Amino acid sequence: MVPYIARQSVIIKCSMKKSVLLGNYEFYYAAGLFKKLFGAELQADMPPQEVLEHILKQAESISPKDEKEEYLVSLLKKYEPEDGQDEQMRLLFEWGENEKAETIWNMQRV
Repeated sequence: MVPYIARQSVIIKCSMKKSVLLGNYEFYYAAGLFKKLFGAELQADMPPQEVLEHILKQAESISPKDEKEEYLVSLLKKYEPEDGQDEQMRLLFEWGENEKAETIWNMQRV
Protein backbone atom coordinates (compact mmCIF):
# COMPACT_ATOMS: atom_id res chain seq x y z
CA MET A 1 0.00 0.00 0.00
CA VAL A 2 1.24 3.45 -0.87
CA PRO A 3 0.06 5.64 2.03
CA TYR A 4 -0.27 8.74 -0.14
CA ILE A 5 -2.96 7.01 -2.24
CA ALA A 6 -5.12 6.37 0.86
CA ARG A 7 -4.81 10.05 1.81
CA GLN A 8 -5.82 11.21 -1.67
CA SER A 9 -8.73 8.79 -1.74
CA VAL A 10 -10.23 10.18 1.47
CA ILE A 11 -9.83 13.77 0.26
CA ILE A 12 -11.49 12.96 -3.08
CA LYS A 13 -14.37 11.12 -1.40
CA CYS A 14 -15.04 14.00 1.00
CA SER A 15 -14.78 16.59 -1.78
CA MET A 16 -17.15 14.72 -4.09
CA LYS A 17 -19.33 13.36 -1.29
CA LYS A 18 -19.32 9.91 -2.92
CA SER A 19 -18.18 6.40 -2.15
CA VAL A 20 -17.21 4.67 1.08
CA LEU A 21 -13.99 3.90 2.90
CA LEU A 22 -12.43 0.84 1.31
CA GLY A 23 -10.07 -0.38 3.98
CA ASN A 24 -8.27 0.28 7.21
CA TYR A 25 -5.67 2.46 5.49
CA GLU A 26 -8.30 5.00 4.47
CA PHE A 27 -10.03 4.52 7.82
CA TYR A 28 -6.93 5.39 9.83
CA TYR A 29 -6.17 8.50 7.77
CA ALA A 30 -9.80 9.62 8.13
CA ALA A 31 -9.69 8.90 11.88
CA GLY A 32 -6.57 11.05 12.22
CA LEU A 33 -8.39 13.86 10.40
CA PHE A 34 -11.36 13.38 12.72
CA LYS A 35 -9.02 13.84 15.68
CA LYS A 36 -7.48 16.94 14.10
CA LEU A 37 -10.80 18.55 13.21
CA PHE A 38 -12.82 17.71 16.30
CA GLY A 39 -10.29 17.16 19.08
CA ALA A 40 -11.29 13.52 19.42
CA GLU A 41 -9.67 11.31 22.00
CA LEU A 42 -8.02 8.89 19.59
CA GLN A 43 -4.52 7.45 19.32
CA ALA A 44 -2.68 5.95 16.34
CA ASP A 45 -1.97 2.72 18.22
CA MET A 46 -5.60 1.95 19.10
CA PRO A 47 -7.05 -1.20 17.48
CA PRO A 48 -9.49 -0.51 14.61
CA GLN A 49 -12.66 -1.47 16.49
CA GLU A 50 -11.70 0.72 19.43
CA VAL A 51 -11.07 3.67 17.09
CA LEU A 52 -14.54 3.22 15.61
CA GLU A 53 -16.19 2.95 19.05
CA HIS A 54 -14.58 6.24 20.14
CA ILE A 55 -15.61 7.94 16.91
CA LEU A 56 -19.22 6.77 17.24
CA LYS A 57 -19.41 8.08 20.82
CA GLN A 58 -17.88 11.44 19.95
CA ALA A 59 -19.69 11.92 16.63
CA GLU A 60 -22.94 12.76 18.39
CA SER A 61 -21.49 15.81 20.12
CA ILE A 62 -19.51 17.45 17.32
CA SER A 63 -20.49 20.11 14.79
CA PRO A 64 -18.91 19.80 11.35
CA LYS A 65 -18.31 23.25 9.87
CA ASP A 66 -18.83 22.30 6.21
CA GLU A 67 -19.98 19.55 3.86
CA LYS A 68 -16.54 17.93 3.63
CA GLU A 69 -16.28 17.54 7.39
CA GLU A 70 -19.85 16.27 7.52
CA TYR A 71 -19.11 13.67 4.86
CA LEU A 72 -15.91 12.63 6.65
CA VAL A 73 -17.97 11.88 9.76
CA SER A 74 -20.53 9.92 7.75
CA LEU A 75 -17.75 7.87 6.09
CA LEU A 76 -16.32 6.96 9.47
CA LYS A 77 -19.68 6.13 11.03
CA LYS A 78 -20.53 3.71 8.21
CA TYR A 79 -17.19 1.92 8.11
CA GLU A 80 -16.79 -1.64 9.42
CA PRO A 81 -13.12 -1.98 10.39
CA GLU A 82 -11.11 -5.05 9.56
CA ASP A 83 -9.08 -6.79 12.27
CA GLY A 84 -5.42 -6.05 12.45
CA GLN A 85 -3.23 -3.02 12.28
CA ASP A 86 0.17 -2.27 10.80
CA GLU A 87 2.74 0.51 10.79
CA GLN A 88 1.33 2.15 7.64
CA MET A 89 -2.05 2.57 9.35
CA ARG A 90 -0.36 4.32 12.25
CA LEU A 91 1.51 6.53 9.77
CA LEU A 92 -1.72 7.43 7.98
CA PHE A 93 -3.43 8.27 11.27
CA GLU A 94 -0.52 10.57 12.16
CA TRP A 95 -0.71 12.23 8.74
CA GLY A 96 -4.37 12.98 9.35
CA GLU A 97 -3.91 14.32 12.84
CA ASN A 98 -0.96 16.49 11.76
CA GLU A 99 -2.50 18.04 8.64
CA LYS A 100 -2.15 21.81 8.49
CA ALA A 101 -5.53 23.52 8.68
CA GLU A 102 -4.98 25.42 5.43
CA THR A 103 -4.06 22.31 3.44
CA ILE A 104 -6.36 19.61 4.81
CA TRP A 105 -8.42 19.23 1.64
CA ASN A 106 -5.56 19.72 -0.85
CA MET A 107 -4.56 16.78 -3.00
CA GLN A 108 -0.85 17.49 -2.65
CA ARG A 109 0.68 16.83 0.72
CA VAL A 110 2.49 19.94 1.84
